[in-house]
Amino acid sequence: MEGKQKNQTNGPVRDDLNDRASRSGGMLALPRLILASGSPRRAEILRVVGWPFETLAVNIDESRLAGEDAAAYVQRLAPQKARTAAAKAPGKIIVGADTTVAIDSHVLEKPGDPDDARRMLQLLSDRWHRVLTGVALVYGDSMETKIAYETTEVKFAMMGESEIEWYVATGEPMDKAGAYAIQGLGARFIEGIKGDYFNVMGLPVRLLYELLTEVKAAATTITR
Repeated sequence: MEGKQKNQTNGPVRDDLNDRASRSGGMLALPRLILASGSPRRAEILRVVGWPFETLAVNIDESRLAGEDAAAYVQRLAPQKARTAAAKAPGKIIVGADTTVAIDSHVLEKPGDPDDARRMLQLLSDRWHRVLTGVALVYGDSMETKIAYETTEVKFAMMGESEIEWYVATGEPMDKAGAYAIQGLGARFIEGIKGDYFNVMGLPVRLLYELLTEVKAAATTITR
C-alpha cells in the first residue's frame, strides 16, 4: 500500500517528463495537475500514464475519527489535502488522494510499530480485503470540489510466521497503510486482485480521469 508522506514544500515542484502529454493537443490532452502529495508512488503512476503534473506536498492531521468507516475516512482526507494545496496554488487543478485498507470491521492505517505490523499481516493472511482510495479534485478560483472513491479487493496468500517476521524486518510495512506494498516486496504475498491495481498503489487513474471529464463537461474552459 502507498505510504503517506509528511514532507511539506513551499510551492509546486514541476515534473517535466510528461510535458509531451500536455503538448499533444486534441480532445484527449490531459491538463497539468498539482498533486497534493509527496508520495513517490503516486508521482510514478502519473508519469507511467503520461499525465503532466507538479507535486506540492502537504501536511494535515490524518487521524481517523472515532467510528469513522474506511470510505468516509478517505473521502474526508482527500479533499483536505487538495484544499490545503489549493491555498498555495490558487486557480490550478489540484488532486488529493488518500488510501486505506479495510477487513471485517478493521480499518488498517499505517502500523504504529513492528508488533502492529505483525497484527495487520496476520489479519490479512489467507484472506480477501478491500483497499479504498479517496480522490478529490479542487479547481477554479472558487475552489469547487469533486470527490469520489475507488475500491479494489486483494487476496493475500497464507503467510507463515517466518514470512511475517522477515517482511516486518525489511521495514517496508512500516510506512504503508495495511502494512504492505503491492508494488514492492509485498508483491510475493499477493494471490489475487479484483479491480484497479493503481488504486492499491495509491491513485486510481480511471477514477481520476472520470472526475476530470466531469469537470471539463461542466465548464467551457479549465485552467491548466
